[in-house]
Amino acid sequence: MTKGPDKDLLVLVADGQMQGAMEGLLSRPKALGIRRLSYDIFVHPERDPGCRDGGPEFLSPFRFQYHHALLMFDREGCGDDRPRKQIENDLEEQLRKSDWSGRVAVVVIDPELEAWVWSDSPHVDEVVGWREPGVRLRQWLRNEGYLDVGQSKPSRPKEALEAVLYYCRRPRSSAIYRDLAERVSFRRCEDKAFNKLRGVLQSWFRICSQ
Repeated sequence: MTKGPDKDLLVLVADGQMQGAMEGLLSRPKALGIRRLSYDIFVHPERDPGCRDGGPEFLSPFRFQYHHALLMFDREGCGDDRPRKQIENDLEEQLRKSDWSGRVAVVVIDPELEAWVWSDSPHVDEVVGWREPGVRLRQWLRNEGYLDVGQSKPSRPKEALEAVLYYCRRPRSSAIYRDLAERVSFRRCEDKAFNKLRGVLQSWFRICSQ
């Protein structure tokens, strides 16, 4: 008898920050509308370009060990200037031609992971260590030119987060991304890449009604 896949999900990401974010998200299955999963998260040694150019090859040896796979990386810095959707479609077509078939999805974050960080939740202030008396974090972002009036999040999200962490004397670490993913509500998130991720996970692992 042929042995089936050992775990539900394999996630290949571009860096430790994305790994931390996915650990945080997958620790909240109910909020995602999915059941609890068995999974592994791997970091590609060549970061975003490695995921873009070598993601399908990296995932290939694991196709019989996991039921499903996700390939995730930032559009910014991956070396491909095409729109997010075109990059995803191209890689998904490559993966479908392998034994992954329809069990795999690609999520390209545009421009970068930090776009998911910025929310008006007070948990963002807490996690990054914001303690400036009388000044809300979003007001500081506007004062420093990272957030325009009417914007829901900075147009340069990574640069903005790095500036805040530097101001708060906090090192940029995967733990911060994990804490944000564990605590910040994403119910109102409108990011297309995030909503694709959530939709894919629900299509694979939706909680079955009794």
